Amino acid sequence: MSFKNFIRSKEFLKNLGISAAIFAGSLMILLLCLNIYTRHGQARPVPSFYGLTLEQTTLLAKKNKLRFQIIDSVYTTLVPRGCIAEQNPKPGFKVKKGRNIVLTLNAFHPEMVAMPNVIDLPKRQAIALMESTGLEIGVLKYKPDLSIDVVIDQLYNGKNIPEGDSLQKGSVVDLVLGKGLSNQRTPVPDLIGMNLEPARNKILGASLNLGAYIYDKTILQLGDSLTAVVFKQNPEYREDATLQLGSAVYLWLTVDSAKMPVDSTETSVQDTISDINIIKETSN
Repeated sequence: MSFKNFIRSKEFLKNLGISAAIFAGSLMILLLCLNIYTRHGQARPVPSFYGLTLEQTTLLAKKNKLRFQIIDSVYTTLVPRGCIAEQNPKPGFKVKKGRNIVLTLNAFHPEMVAMPNVIDLPKRQAIALMESTGLEIGVLKYKPDLSIDVVIDQLYNGKNIPEGDSLQKGSVVDLVLGKGLSNQRTPVPDLIGMNLEPARNKILGASLNLGAYIYDKTILQLGDSLTAVVFKQNPEYREDATLQLGSAVYLWLTVDSAKMPVDSTETSVQDTISDINIIKETSN
């Protein structure tokens, strides 16, 4: 039988069909197994573990079919001791079932640091040095002096604290700065749409102090307080508004986008509110 007649024969065509069917079936099984192995289309948002104990974290991870790993510890006053202080991926980020979530625990025992000497340093340099040491800036107190915005004294609990004294990491230190010999004033910063910590830094950068800050009734859990934005401030921002150095600025914060002033709905604010809504949906 010639080759031409062979490939036209029923026996060849039958075997060819069987081979094609086996190949197609094998390919379908392979794709199905690959789909099951990679869990295609099964991504789910990561819940918020912020502020949870290890027991609560274990239950939440099991409920969402995720794994977690504690890789480090820090000390912060934002969450209780022994609770989750940081996580990666962040809440709302979509991952597949079984993904390992990397967590950082808030230490049970605070770290101690040595007080640096910031006297005679400009305000910005002093704040940067204090924060890099692990200390927080409290109240900026101004008094008449030849210098302007230069540190005259450093206070802890109202008393001068010498360089080298041990403080708990995260302790609050007040700074006394010179305001010159004239009644100098500074512009009121625009804080609408900002989270608390960036707003506080901007206030300090303007040689002012953060007064009371108030969360509205939309703040129901720790995650809300971390993502809340300023919707009202006092004094209000105006281009010509100024305050004396060291004056207090008061803030009101929310996670409700409807409370934002109409003229402040810029892209950055909308992005922040969108992130807040994602986190709230995830936590629910």
